[in-house]
Amino acid sequence: MSTLQEPPALNFGHLVSMTDSRGTFEHALFIDPRPEHGYCSDDMARVLVVATRERTRAPAIRNLAMLSLSFLQDALNSQGKCRNRMSRSGAWEDRPALDDCWGRAIWGLGTTASHSRDHLIGHLATRGLERAMRQRSPWRRAMAFAALGAGEMLSLDPENESARSLLSDAADAMTGPRQGAGWPWPEPRLTYANATLPEAMIAAGTGLERPALVEHGLDLLEWLLERETRHGHLSVTPVGGSGPDDDGPAFDQQPIEVAALADACARAQAVDGDRRWLNGVTAAAHWFLGENDGGVVMWDPETGGAFDGLQFEGANLNQGTESTLALLSTMQQARSLLSVAQ
Repeated sequence: MSTLQEPPALNFGHLVSMTDSRGTFEHALFIDPRPEHGYCSDDMARVLVVATRERTRAPAIRNLAMLSLSFLQDALNSQGKCRNRMSRSGAWEDRPALDDCWGRAIWGLGTTASHSRDHLIGHLATRGLERAMRQRSPWRRAMAFAALGAGEMLSLDPENESARSLLSDAADAMTGPRQGAGWPWPEPRLTYANATLPEAMIAAGTGLERPALVEHGLDLLEWLLERETRHGHLSVTPVGGSGPDDDGPAFDQQPIEVAALADACARAQAVDGDRRWLNGVTAAAHWFLGENDGGVVMWDPETGGAFDGLQFEGANLNQGTESTLALLSTMQQARSLLSVAQ
């Protein structure tokens, strides 16, 4: 793996082109939005995270933050459950629930409450966050996403009991028994957004001052990074998942897996300081630049959009919102860590 001297300049053009007055459309046909598939809270929470992380005060970025914040406020009902799917016409198509979208909403709102430099945006995010943190999900991934947001809130307000309680419950939900010799993962298979689990353990252990949980998260992340590295580049878990007896490379690999690794390695670097985490973020950035199992570039420098998946025959050239946000998020992490390292 080569050294990443300077990440490509962030280009929000495609993300903005995928966005109208209601939200950001989920799918694209090549570069063109597919409005018929509507919007989802999963994506809008990720838009909020990426917009909040961006340090520029460009009006387009603030507009993305305000739009995604408004979308999530509407998605959350009075009890703090979250709807996910909105039609092109603006009608909600599902009932409030505690699926991944609920956890991601907390992640987005907590990140914004803690890091936004816009007082109004931070205040509105805190109000929505307090509503959502009343709930608990039966799903491990949803609780992991929620832990990231609760941890951000607790770093802002160490006396916030709602955040502390949710973080404690999330920590209990994320840990699980070892599945067998040589398989430390708390699930029988790797599935999706896998690095979010150890990242959430690190966040929870840090916020709750539980060093053993931090170490467990670091150990799991190290194992995952080693498993998902092949011949010096990332070879991430495909859509179909991966178990103890599976050997790579395998396809269809999704950009969200790469972004989750970058996020987790960035958090580990902040806690642990070991250079292997910087190398993990660099490997994630290089996956988009062509250091992957297909040897193909996974983004379009002209539009700023990322391709939807790495398949055996090459890139899926559709530039959907999830993939584009994964690219932007990864390059943000690479830019931030490299500036610190230099």
